[in-house]
Amino acid sequence: MLYSAFAISLLAASAAVARPVTRNKRPSDTDILQYALTLEHLENAFYREALAKFDEKDFTDAGLPDFARKRFVQISEHEKTHVDFLSTALGDIAVKPCEYSFPYDDPKSFAGLSMVLEGVGTSAYTGAAQFIENKDYLTAAASVLATEARHAAWVSAAVNKGDPWSGPFDVPLDLDQVFSLAAAFITSCPDSNPKLPVKAFPVLSFSPATPYPGDSVQLSYDSSSGKKEYFAVFTGLTTIFVPISDDKKVTIPSDAVGTVYGVVTTSNEKVSDDNTVAGPVIMIFPDNI
Repeated sequence: MLYSAFAISLLAASAAVARPVTRNKRPSDTDILQYALTLEHLENAFYREALAKFDEKDFTDAGLPDFARKRFVQISEHEKTHVDFLSTALGDIAVKPCEYSFPYDDPKSFAGLSMVLEGVGTSAYTGAAQFIENKDYLTAAASVLATEARHAAWVSAAVNKGDPWSGPFDVPLDLDQVFSLAAAFITSCPDSNPKLPVKAFPVLSFSPATPYPGDSVQLSYDSSSGKKEYFAVFTGLTTIFVPISDDKKVTIPSDAVGTVYGVVTTSNEKVSDDNTVAGPVIMIFPDNI
């Protein structure tokens, strides 16, 4: 069971309904399709590589249900279909797959990372929806989003024995926030790939690595803002701002539940790309019902 917190950076309080974060330049529909394809390439490679490495016996020997690998094969086929669909829509300008490195060494850690990636995929499509102008593209994105959410719920509940959802709303993540998470797994990309209007924020991590709601944690990140900083926690459609002490300590909100995301920001009112200092970090807390 994957509980407490998962810090994607393992590779390297007041509340306001202020989601999703604001951007300085509106991306085009083509930008969004390229962005989505970049993420789908990553997921496609993730499943293809793991399923080539682990057979059904490896999954059951790791304590996973005997049906798990067959379902993961179906998810892998879904991700490949998403890649083919987006590649066809973009034609000759479609981004090509990159080289990746995924931090798992057995089927159980693969299943844990699958839950995280499917959750990020759900939040990525949710956050990008606001930028899509073409209604046909928007409908297709909604269809992919629904499938990603089904994947996330199944992996979390049926395989990892966790919660199938985090509450009535999922977290919409900004393009740069999602790319910052994805960048942790990308080692290189083809020079011919078109440049995407995204950037990766500095890495954010904390100690202990698996905190619980209400815990005080030590944040670690490179900061040169020279301003008062806050830990912004995204939960559903709500953002909770918690002051960060001078020695970079912060208390996790006691009512945090499910999959939540956190960034360091210089604002205590609204998160934007301009005021984000580091992150995101992913935290997964059980509902305990």
